[in-house]
Order: sequence, then C-alpha cells, then structure tokens
Amino acid sequence: MAHAIRLLVALLSVTFIAAHSSAKAGEAVDLLLVLASDVSRSVDQPKFELQRQGYAAAIEDPRVLSAIHSGHHSRIAICFVEWSGVGAQKLLVDWTIIDDLEAAHQFGGQLLELPRSFADRTSISGGIDYAMAQLERAPYEATRRTIDVSGDGTNNSGRDVASARDEALAKGVTINGLVILSERPMPWNVEHTNPPGGLEAYYRNNVVGGPGAFVTVAQDFNSFGQAIIQKLIAEVAGAPATRHAALP
Repeated sequence: MAHAIRLLVALLSVTFIAAHSSAKAGEAVDLLLVLASDVSRSVDQPKFELQRQGYAAAIEDPRVLSAIHSGHHSRIAICFVEWSGVGAQKLLVDWTIIDDLEAAHQFGGQLLELPRSFADRTSISGGIDYAMAQLERAPYEATRRTIDVSGDGTNNSGRDVASARDEALAKGVTINGLVILSERPMPWNVEHTNPPGGLEAYYRNNVVGGPGAFVTVAQDFNSFGQAIIQKLIAEVAGAPATRHAALP
C-alpha cells in the first residue's frame, strides 16, 4: 500500500513538473524582435509621423511576410517600444505573433492609433536596457533575439551606450541599427545628429553588435519606410542588410 502511494505521488509530481515546464516554455517562434524607436526632441512631428507610418507599412509588406513564412516556424514575435531620455521608455504594443497579413495589419493599426510617448533627450542606452527587459519577459521562445534600434542622434543622456550594448551581447542578444541621417543639423547641437565621422560610424562603434549585426542607413526621414522594410527582411532572414535602403 505504501509503495503504491509513493508511486502515485511520484507520478503526480512528474505530471506537475511537465505541465509547469510546458507552460513556462511558451510557443516557439523564429525570432523575438523588439522594435525600439527614437522619439527624442530632434524628431519633430512630421518626422515622427513618417517614422510611425514607416513601421506600420513595413510589417505588412509582402516581402517582409514572405521572409517570415520562409522560417522554420513561419512566425515571429515582435513588440514596439518608444524611447527618449533617461526613464522615458514606453511599451506601445506588447508581444504579438506575426504569421499572416491579418496579424501584421492589426499590429500596424495599433501603431497608427497610439499617441506619441515622449520628446525628451536621447538615451540609446536606456532604450537598450528597456528592450532587454521586454525580451526577458517575452511569453514566446526563440533561438534568436534581436533589438532593432532606430535613431537620428548620439547618446546624450543616461549611462554609457557601449556598456548597455555589451551587457546585451553577453546575454546572446543581437542589436541592429537603423540610422536616420539629418539633412539639417540642429543649430544648438550640431554634433548630436552629425558627430565626427558620421552617425553611421557612431552606431557601428557604440550601438550595434552580435552575430550578423548591421547598420542600415536611411538618407532622410522620407526614405525611412524603405529602410525599415530592408532591415526587417534581413533580421527575419538572419542575414546582413546592405548599407543603404535601395528596394524597388
């Protein structure tokens, strides 16, 4: 009798552990991707709207959806974060599986409806740290985890951006950059958007890193939409993007 009770307890324990592990593991996807968008004060309202519209349109683009469907699981999970100065980060759209046009359309629709979060200084490091927190709480599982940082200026608020990057890389996360070049530097701080050596080099040296990491360049905010399409395709496919957006 005692042996039977012990066996029953053991079986119940195994069942509980298996169920708990299954719930904790979450659904498998090909990629966990945090879209981290700069909304600092150097991004004026017209630029902000172009940026939001670019993200919304890109996620629905047939070429991006084709790249998603080519993956092992034919789905990715993304969330959208806006960031500015220290302590100014917000999760706009929580983790969402993108596996077809309808899911992509719903995600993009949410982006277009939500108001702007901030217009403060530029803490790329704060944006990376916040994006890492989102990856750690993601309800899905993936072998690849990526932070997609878009911005038009250097880190001028918060802790050292290279330190934030290195800590993320140590946890197996890849950080890619989308640099938006400024046609007219800010008169009060020229080096913020146009640092010595250029903003692309600044991102390469201080922001991006990890296997296959890359920087895509949008020549201005008007070309942002094509740049983000190119970048999403490369991220989903796990292949480097070309330097400039040049899709047909």
